Amino acid sequence: MTVRKTTSIASAKVSRARPVMARKAVAQPGTMRVAAIQMASGPNVTANLSEAERLIEQAVKAGAKLVALPEYFAIMGMKDTDKVAVREAEGKGPVQNFLSRMAKRHGIWLVGGSVPLEASTADKVRNSCLVYDDKGKLVARYDKIHLFGLDLGNEHYREEKTIEPGARIVVVETPFGRIGLSICYDLRFPELYRAMKDVDMIMVPSAFTATTGKAHFETLVRARAIENMAYVIAPAQGGYHLSGRETHGDTMIVDPWGVVLDRLPRGSGVVLANINPAYQASLRKSLPAHKHRMIGCDKQHVELVELRAAPKKK
Repeated sequence: MTVRKTTSIASAKVSRARPVMARKAVAQPGTMRVAAIQMASGPNVTANLSEAERLIEQAVKAGAKLVALPEYFAIMGMKDTDKVAVREAEGKGPVQNFLSRMAKRHGIWLVGGSVPLEASTADKVRNSCLVYDDKGKLVARYDKIHLFGLDLGNEHYREEKTIEPGARIVVVETPFGRIGLSICYDLRFPELYRAMKDVDMIMVPSAFTATTGKAHFETLVRARAIENMAYVIAPAQGGYHLSGRETHGDTMIVDPWGVVLDRLPRGSGVVLANINPAYQASLRKSLPAHKHRMIGCDKQHVELVELRAAPKKK
C-alpha cells in the first residue's frame, strides 16, 4: 500500500517498465510494518522538516513502527555548499532535535536518511545517517563512505568537494532485527553489504539523479536484496528541486527474494510494507547462499551497535 501525496512540481508522469509487484499483505502476527518516505526537498530546512513531519504522521497512522527518511531530507540546497552552512554538531541542532522529537512522540524507530554533521574541516560535512529509538535516543550513526562523482554531458557532481567520507561500516540491532546502514552511492559497492554479514534489513536512503536512477536504481536495490537475502528499505528524493536538479525517486521496499513490495515513482509520499522474519528465515534455509561463500569479507571491521534492554524500574 502506498500513501500518496504528490506535489504539483514533482508529479510529472514518468513512463517506465515495471516488474509485477506482490500484492501488499494485511498485517499478520509476527510481521512488522515499516515505512519509507519520499520527498522533493528544497533549500529551506524549516519547510522540509514540516513536510517530513506530515509524512511521518501518515506513516504512523498506517501502522509503521520503523520509518525511514531519504538522503538530504532536511536540505537540498541551491548549491552544494548550502548544506555546509547548516551543518550540526552531533547531538545538537534543529534537525537532530526534530528527529528525536518525532521518534519519541510517535513511539517509533526513526532513520534520519542523512543529516549534515560537522567534519574535520570548516568547508565540509559528514553526510550522516542517524537512527533514533522509540524513546528519541540516538542509537547509531553511519557516515557515508562512498562519495558520488559524475561527469556526463551537462551533469557534473563532485561530492568530495563538500563531504568528508566516513570509514566505519555500521550495523545496528533493533527490535526489527539487525539493520545495515548505507547511503545512496554506497548501493553500487556490494562488498560493503557483504561485510555486514547476516543483516535482516538494509537501509539505503538516496537522492539518485534522474539519469543514473532511471538506468540503475531498481536493479541495484533488488540485487542487494537478493544477494544478501535481506529486506531493503530505500527511501528517496523524487522530483524537481528549486536548484534545477531532478532526482529519480522510485522509493521502494524489496523483500529478500527481490520482490518489490511497494513503491512510489515520483512526488512526496509514504511507501509501506510488512517485514516477515519467518519468511526470511525460510528463504535462507532453503537457499543458504551465505554459507556457500568462498571469498570472505571477515577482515573488514564492522561496528555493531547492540540493542540494550531498558533498566527495570525498582
